[in-house]
Amino acid sequence: MLIILLGPPGAGKGTQAERIVKKRQLAYIATGDILRNAVKAETALGRKAKQYMDQGQLVPDELVVEIVKERLTDPDCAKGALLDGFPRTVNQAVFLEQVLPNVGFGIDRVLSIEVAEKELIERLTGRRVCSDCGASYHLKFKPPQVRNVCDQCGGDLFQRDDDSLETVEERLQVYKSQTEPLVKFYLDKNLLDRIDGNLDIDQVFEQIDDILERI
Repeated sequence: MLIILLGPPGAGKGTQAERIVKKRQLAYIATGDILRNAVKAETALGRKAKQYMDQGQLVPDELVVEIVKERLTDPDCAKGALLDGFPRTVNQAVFLEQVLPNVGFGIDRVLSIEVAEKELIERLTGRRVCSDCGASYHLKFKPPQVRNVCDQCGGDLFQRDDDSLETVEERLQVYKSQTEPLVKFYLDKNLLDRIDGNLDIDQVFEQIDDILERI
């Protein structure tokens, strides 16, 4: 089984991915992780990727896909895998399609977790972190007992630069321009299911689980 999980920042992909791989016994594959691991392990592909990364350049799509392909041959992928946030572009999706048959995989389903932009902004900009112990909070979903004070250690809470309104809007725009076209790409191939990500965590997972049960 090979599942692709799509969704903008703040859609809850990480939370749902954790539940999916646990229930379905799938390997979890996120490109950022496998790029770092390939570089650390000094594989042939990892050394190639490092050359680009050391120069501050993006790793070419063909090389990223080859690293994903190599990862799919690992023993923990025997029952299948979940690709979280990959492919990121239609170009990557085309390359992925070309290499999957070489490792005995085909895409079973693409799940697109969709959340209203206003909700995404609220989720992302509402996050706060303790400057002392690193505990995480959210102004709406998990507020501290005392505003801007950590429940656990009394430290000051702050907003990370990644969670500022300006940065969040920029991240969402990048998703719209680069990754959202994948929705149509996979819809045209009858591989995509839309998931209502505005619901609570359990309801979102129920939608996903119902779809995977039918594969």
